[in-house]
Amino acid sequence: MKKLATILTLSTALFAGSAYAAKFKPAVVFDFGGKNDASFNEGTNKGVMQFTEETGIKVADFETNNESEFEQVHRKFAQRGNNPILAVGFTQTQALETVAKQFEKTQFGIIDSVVELPNVRSYLFKEQEGSFLVGIAAAMKSESDAIGFIGGMDIPLIRAFSCGYEQGARFINPDIKFVENMTGTTGEAWNNPVRGGELAQTQMNQGADVIFAAAGQTGRGVIDTMAEAGKYSIGVDSNQNHMAPGSVLTSMVKRVDVAAHEFLMDAKNGELSGGIEHLGLAEGGVDWALDEHNKDLITEEIKEAIEFAKTAIVEGKINVHDYRTTSSCDISDAKYADMKK
Repeated sequence: MKKLATILTLSTALFAGSAYAAKFKPAVVFDFGGKNDASFNEGTNKGVMQFTEETGIKVADFETNNESEFEQVHRKFAQRGNNPILAVGFTQTQALETVAKQFEKTQFGIIDSVVELPNVRSYLFKEQEGSFLVGIAAAMKSESDAIGFIGGMDIPLIRAFSCGYEQGARFINPDIKFVENMTGTTGEAWNNPVRGGELAQTQMNQGADVIFAAAGQTGRGVIDTMAEAGKYSIGVDSNQNHMAPGSVLTSMVKRVDVAAHEFLMDAKNGELSGGIEHLGLAEGGVDWALDEHNKDLITEEIKEAIEFAKTAIVEGKINVHDYRTTSSCDISDAKYADMKK
């Protein structure tokens, strides 16, 4: 096992004489791929670093690619007095639940899963809403009227990304060809960029000229392959537009940094409670990315359509179906051409 990071002493200027400060030793356990995966973990780490910059408080962390270590790591942190402890990713659900039951006075959090215990705050995102927006961009940018989706591990969460993306594309073009592949059924599916590139090539052979990858490090292979072919990719979780400027059409930004920062700040301020937080477009939890790296790819027509849909979703005029509620992808009858009249 990797050596656990050391917690630095809290600033006496901020917490002198505070009994609570002496107990405040936050920790985070990252998911597969590590905190520099340029995706889900890195986004979370940005929220952690923002917290440290604002408070001067360092956060202990742990990275692993071995699922069997999660329970041991959480227990070790809790035994050392780390509090609160944040778990990044659904793969830690069982480990966190087991340890949280054993350490009832320790506060825990988890991103992308639910643990229904009074000392656990769970964060869920409406990935389908952000994916709907990038689906619009894909459909409007495609010259072949064919787009693709490459997921990492085949689980309902990733199916929700795919379903939202397809709904957004069909909001623009009901007859667009949609191609989908999942990388695998184990944790290794998140860390296989070679396979990601192979799947991207397969989808291009089927006509797809825009591919959205929600696959962790595997998505890097999709981005590189599409760039080499002169086609477009769509990034995920963190803003990945910079990875291949001129080729990454946009990124579906999942603000896990917001969740991490809120969790740590609420704990520091003594305001952390259990329960479930749902973060979608209205809450600033998901969005699409427009910056200097892709601004030349996004036409005013694409921008207008995305902002139209974003407002309509927030106002409840468009209901983006969540695959996780029915284990199927139900396509809305809403169409941009009809609604903008």
